[in-house]
Amino acid sequence: MNDIMRPATEWELKSMIMALAERAIPVEILGAGSKRGIGRPVMAPVALTTGAMRGISLYEPAELVMSARAGTPLSQIEVELASHGQMLPFEPVDLGPALGTDAGLQTIGAVFAANLSGSRRIAAGAARDYLLGVRGVNGRAEIFKSGGRVMKNVTGYDVARGLAGSWGTLAVLSEVTFKVLPLPDDVATLVYPDLTDDLAIELMSTAMTQPYEVSGTAHLSPTLVRRLRHKGLSKETRSLTAIRLENFTRSITYRKQKLRELLAAYGAPLELELESSLEFWSEVRRLSFFPANGTHLWRISTTPSTAAALVSAVRRHMRVEAFYDWSGGLVWLETPASADAGSADIRRAVATHGGHAMLIRADEAVRRTVEVFQPLGPAVDRITRGIKTAFDPMRLLNPGRMYATL
Repeated sequence: MNDIMRPATEWELKSMIMALAERAIPVEILGAGSKRGIGRPVMAPVALTTGAMRGISLYEPAELVMSARAGTPLSQIEVELASHGQMLPFEPVDLGPALGTDAGLQTIGAVFAANLSGSRRIAAGAARDYLLGVRGVNGRAEIFKSGGRVMKNVTGYDVARGLAGSWGTLAVLSEVTFKVLPLPDDVATLVYPDLTDDLAIELMSTAMTQPYEVSGTAHLSPTLVRRLRHKGLSKETRSLTAIRLENFTRSITYRKQKLRELLAAYGAPLELELESSLEFWSEVRRLSFFPANGTHLWRISTTPSTAAALVSAVRRHMRVEAFYDWSGGLVWLETPASADAGSADIRRAVATHGGHAMLIRADEAVRRTVEVFQPLGPAVDRITRGIKTAFDPMRLLNPGRMYATL
């Protein structure tokens, strides 16, 4: 186990990174450590956690804006927002259960550093789209600030959004400022049983193109459905395709009826009302149907029109279970345990059908030997290296986590 540094303030963080930089000691960057098993193993003798840098530093419900220190638990953020009838619009996915840890451990800084958004992303946008500003310390041990408290157009490089999805390889975030939105008054879900993958994607895509404000679409294979704990759906033996509607009750009633009429060719749906809908989408958000059971888990971003064909191409080589989110634009793929986590076949399918694949869950030995993140093309690799040099020229922060030579 690495020695763990625990700064409680931004100045402590700066001084710790400065001391590491003076001795050229690489460091593993953590929030709560709930995503430590994602990415290539970081080869560093020291770890640094932002877990002691916590607390909401600004919240103006009327302005729909909040600032919080990076180590603040996401659960604390969401409780405070809910008490004012508000939420994080991008519905951050919780990878804890899929990685073999408890749900609800992640920090708000890690949410933006990983840029992992949930089912509402298809309607509301990604985590980075709500990031207004950041404070942090880069690999030069410099404190920096980017952005502010309002959303506005920028000229030049948007540092705050650029850091989203960098997985702690460019800087250590000390504070984030982000936009929030009101919670919907009501939620309802139409669930269509027994559709094949391609028909399910056709249905979800059709629903999304209509003027009925669908806020989430998901398709689960029969095996994944049987893993649900949902009271009304766990005994189902068929695949399930879910369409979520949110807003005012009166509006939902109208839109639900219109969608039922429009999608009548796909069969009669089951209907989940408020509590039942929240229970189902909570399981989707936690990916609780992908328990850490010795299998591997991939996250594949692609176009809905090619998603079913991509999964079918992988299925020719191995047994897989697929969960389609974002109308098929995001595929979570469970593959059997193997020496390369099925990397060769998955990369080939992605190259053929288009998209990006990221290995989410695998043993450390596997993550040392395969490309965990999508390999970069020459032009993107050149840009990525330039950004890394600007932020962390000595390559001290999470070295090798995303790519072996970065």
